[in-house]
Amino acid sequence: MVFEKLFFEVNPGELLFLRGRNGSGKSTLLRVVAGFLPVRAGTLTYGEEAWGRGDAALSEALVYAGHDNALKPVLTLRENLQELSRLMTGGLLAENRIAEAAEIFNLGRLLDQPVRYFSSGQRHRSNLMRFACLDRPLWLMDEPTVGLDAENRQALASLMKNHLAAGGMILAATHDPIGAEGREIDMRDFQPTATLGEEWL
Repeated sequence: MVFEKLFFEVNPGELLFLRGRNGSGKSTLLRVVAGFLPVRAGTLTYGEEAWGRGDAALSEALVYAGHDNALKPVLTLRENLQELSRLMTGGLLAENRIAEAAEIFNLGRLLDQPVRYFSSGQRHRSNLMRFACLDRPLWLMDEPTVGLDAENRQALASLMKNHLAAGGMILAATHDPIGAEGREIDMRDFQPTATLGEEWL
C-alpha cells in the first residue's frame, strides 16, 4: 500500500501542492487521478461525476505531464504538439496557438527541429507546453520545475497563475517552490499504518 485515509478536494481557482520525500506517493496519486492506476478502495469525483479507472484519461477535464516527456524523437516540436492535440481533442492546433505557447518557454526557434536534438531541459519545457496548448480545467503536474532555470520557472509560475485566475485547478507534485501560491498536502501524513512485516504476522 502506498497511502491510505487520504481525502482532498481542489476547487476552481485553487492550487494544491503534493509534498513529501521521494517514494511517499506523490506521483502515484497523480497517476490515480489521471486514470492510469487503479485503487483498492475510495472514490474519485469530478464535480458530480464519479471517475473509475480510465475515465479521467478519456475525459476532457484534465491534462497530465509526468516525468516522461512523451515526445516522439523523430518528430519536430510542432509535429509533436499537433499529434498531442489530435489525440486529445480530435483536431489540430491553430498555428498562432503553437507560436504563443512556444514563446512562453523560449522555444519558438526550435518548433521545426526534431526533438531528438533537444537537450533534456528543452524537452522538459516542450512537454510543459501542453498546458498552454490544451484548454483543460484540471492540470496534473509532476515535478514541473525540474531542469528549469530561473527565467523558465518564472514563465511556468505566470502560466499557472493565469490558469488559476481563469478558474482552473492545479494539482502539482514538487519539492521546489514554484512562485504560485496554494495549499499543501504532506503525503507523509497518509502513509500506511501497518508495515509489510506486521501484515504477515
